[in-house]
Amino acid sequence: MNYFRIQEDVSAGYTGSIDASHKWGLPGVLDCPSCKATWGDNSRTYPSVDLTPVTSLANFENAWPKPIEEYERMCELVRPLLPPGARLEPGAAFGPLEGKAQGRFGQLFTDFSGLLLVQREALDKLQTEGLQGLKGCSTALRFRQRHSPVLLELELLPVGHLHPKCLPPNPQPPCPRCGRIKHALPDLPILDASTLPEHLDLFRLEDYSNLNICTGRFVEACQRLGLDGVVFQPLEARD
Repeated sequence: MNYFRIQEDVSAGYTGSIDASHKWGLPGVLDCPSCKATWGDNSRTYPSVDLTPVTSLANFENAWPKPIEEYERMCELVRPLLPPGARLEPGAAFGPLEGKAQGRFGQLFTDFSGLLLVQREALDKLQTEGLQGLKGCSTALRFRQRHSPVLLELELLPVGHLHPKCLPPNPQPPCPRCGRIKHALPDLPILDASTLPEHLDLFRLEDYSNLNICTGRFVEACQRLGLDGVVFQPLEARD
C-alpha cells in the first residue's frame, strides 16, 4: 500500500481562506504535574461530536489551560460521545467549524492548521468510489460572496505511528499523564507500516494529529475525478 501526505496546493491559484474555530473544545493543560508543561493542540478535531448534553457540566468554550485534574474530568464527560477510535488530548476540538470564509476554493481545501475541507459535490463523487473512512461533517462558515460553495469538514480518526527511524535517537516516550510528545514532527516523516490501518483510506496519526494521510486509492480517485486544491506528497512506510 502507498501512502501520501495531503497538503495545500499553493500553485493552484485559489484564494480561499477561513477564519474559524470549532464550537467546543477541551482546555489545554496547565503545569502538568508529570512533565511540567503547559500546552494544548487543537489539531485533533471531531466535528461530528455534539457536546450539548454535557455543556451544563463544564465550560467547553474556553480553551485557556486548566489544572490537569479539571482537564481529566472534562475528558470523562466527553468520552462517551466520541466516535469509535477517537482519542483525546489537551485542546481537542468538537462540533461544527464556525466562522468566516472567503475567496475561491478548490474541491479540496487544507491550510497550515491541518483542517481538511471538501465541497459537497466532490465528497459525493468520492463516496461512489468505494473509499473507506470518508465522513463529511457540516460546517457553519459564513461567506460574504454570492454563489459560495458548501464546505464540509472531513473527520479523520487517529491511527498509526511514525517509524522510530525518523525520530531522534532514544526518543523520550509521551508524558504518562498528559500525553505530550516532546520532539517535533520530523522534516521527512516515515510511517510505521505495522501500525497503519487497512480499513481507512483517510486518517491522521495517533502521535502527530496534524499530519493528514491518505492511501494511493484516495489519490487515484481524486486524480480520476479531477478534484483539485491539494497536492499529495509520497510518504515512505517501513516495517
